[in-house]
Amino acid sequence: MTNNNKLTDPAQVSPQYTEVSDDDINRAMGGVITQQQQELLEKLDKESAVRTFKNKNFAMLFFLFCIGVTLYHFITSFIGTPVVLKHRSLHVAMMLVIGFILYPFGKKSIRDKVSWCDWVLILLSIMVPVYVWCNYQGIVERAGNPNTADMAMATILVLLVLESSRRITGWALPILSFIFIAYGLYGRNLPGIFGHRGYTWLQLSNQFFANTEGIYGSSVSVAASYIFLFILFGAVMGKSGMGAFFNDMAMALAGHTKGGPAKVSVIASGLLGSINGSAVANVVTTGAFTIPLMKKTGYSKEFAGAVEASASVGGQLLPPVMGAAAFIMAEILSVKYSVIIVHAAIPALLYYLGIIIQVQLRASKNNLVGLPKSELPKLGKVVREKGHLLLPIIFLIYMLFFSGTTVVFSAVLTIMATIIVSCLRKSTRMGIKDILDAFAEGARATVPVAVACACVGIIIGVTSKTGFGLTMANAIISLGSKSLLFTLIFTMITCMILGMGLPSIPAYIITATIGAQALAKLGIPPVAAHMFAFYFAMFANLTPPVALAAFAAAGLSGGDPMKTGIASVKLAIAGFIVPYMFIYSPQLLLIDTSLAEGIRVSVGACLGVLLIGMAVEGYMFTKMNVIFRIISAAGALCLISSEFYSDIIGLVILVTLLIVQYTLSKRTTPQQA
Repeated sequence: MTNNNKLTDPAQVSPQYTEVSDDDINRAMGGVITQQQQELLEKLDKESAVRTFKNKNFAMLFFLFCIGVTLYHFITSFIGTPVVLKHRSLHVAMMLVIGFILYPFGKKSIRDKVSWCDWVLILLSIMVPVYVWCNYQGIVERAGNPNTADMAMATILVLLVLESSRRITGWALPILSFIFIAYGLYGRNLPGIFGHRGYTWLQLSNQFFANTEGIYGSSVSVAASYIFLFILFGAVMGKSGMGAFFNDMAMALAGHTKGGPAKVSVIASGLLGSINGSAVANVVTTGAFTIPLMKKTGYSKEFAGAVEASASVGGQLLPPVMGAAAFIMAEILSVKYSVIIVHAAIPALLYYLGIIIQVQLRASKNNLVGLPKSELPKLGKVVREKGHLLLPIIFLIYMLFFSGTTVVFSAVLTIMATIIVSCLRKSTRMGIKDILDAFAEGARATVPVAVACACVGIIIGVTSKTGFGLTMANAIISLGSKSLLFTLIFTMITCMILGMGLPSIPAYIITATIGAQALAKLGIPPVAAHMFAFYFAMFANLTPPVALAAFAAAGLSGGDPMKTGIASVKLAIAGFIVPYMFIYSPQLLLIDTSLAEGIRVSVGACLGVLLIGMAVEGYMFTKMNVIFRIISAAGALCLISSEFYSDIIGLVILVTLLIVQYTLSKRTTPQQA
């Protein structure tokens, strides 16, 4: 569910672009991508660059091992897990073993078999949980006073996690972990507020290994429970044909409207992105057919790529699944996952509303039409053939909100319900092979998330031991001169810088540890503070110079990567403003608000997003001049505040602009842009 945010030269992103035929579009709609698109995915999304084994016997053994890993997590969700340290050490070991089998040492390494050095790393990965299980009582009794054997195992574990993370996510996260380890060891020599008492490697390694504030911390706990099961849920949904159903539904609903293919991209990418959680992978799979369709109807290469990139990134903000970070947020805040879903709903919808508005305005400005209805699937037929696939999602929502059961048990039952529901139609029915493939894919797809969570445990361990998080929070507040706005800006910058070099989940965890503490100290509700950090950790996928989702979209569209990145930021501008909106108006997160107040603030926010779209696109009924665009932006700022009088001012500005623009449109001929 993560993506590799390793720094990338935009000039090297786009392969030799070739036009996509109608047959290619049809195959992509069925989930089949071309070799060119697969190469692009591997170039930008390091977790996709995996080995393929020529030895069929070994491939089968690995397949069965992955199924066994899934069955372990699935069964323990029913009967209960072993004690914390044993369970988490076993989970991390399983992920390390799969990681070292799947991911080669480097680009020039053997890609069709496991090398001898990888077998050594696999044996060491197995040795760590064996030591924990065999010496569990002694490890617990020696807490805070480890022996030499404990330190040796901790050192091996740290090195294994760092190497596995390097292979799967790139250099950024391991390097950051090394920096934090050095800070823990030598921080006593630093002057000022960042200096601390200093710790030995024996003390730090014990923090990483023998308690739940290091590698085996809360992030690994979430990966071993919620995240694993929901990734498995996504794999099962994929095998049932849910991806094709989302695509067909989006085409039937919006394909014929003005600028229809762009709206299809927004709807399909948002729904799929919420489940699979990988922005780059979502761009390449969904964009394989939406981007050519957008170009076919008249959108520019850069704008077509930007629509797909911004919609794919937003999937991680969209309930009910929200990728994976939402589970970690719930764990950190000690609240129910269903509560996070409620808080996240309105901001996510505002984000997608902002994209849809700009898509509509661009289509109107350029006189773009939709696809002929004769070329589109019929809504009634789509619902009859695959509409039953919505039942598992409805069932999941019921289980999370109304059943009173745990998230883990809800996920297990939903997976079983998906398999059963898929049997209602022959076209979606899953055979034994499909189920086994989904189980194996669930284990493989969890590895990048689990390894990233384990590696970020090193950073969190040092932060907890040294008090760095609190120190950094105080520094951010000082830089902001205790001003909320300046503190928000510095927190945003911190989140986005970290997000440029890290996968989204560790980026969120680290920024939440640092930035959310700073906001909380200024009286911001914890949920709002964490959601703020979460949003800007995600948006690093869109912001140049490391906008990997935008670069992937440019590779598919044949557009300029940097121009596509800039266009993506413009399309997602509402998403950059929405976090400020819910900080100043917590009612948008439905925090301590009445229904009437929540509706008022939400309607005002929607109108504000409309004004933002008008200001960015410079169009409403007809072309807007610079003065009107500035006025539109000012009206949007008024509606951002939850104050009644500022909302009235913003509403007056909106109505006035609509009347003026409509009147002008009647006096002028339509203008092409």
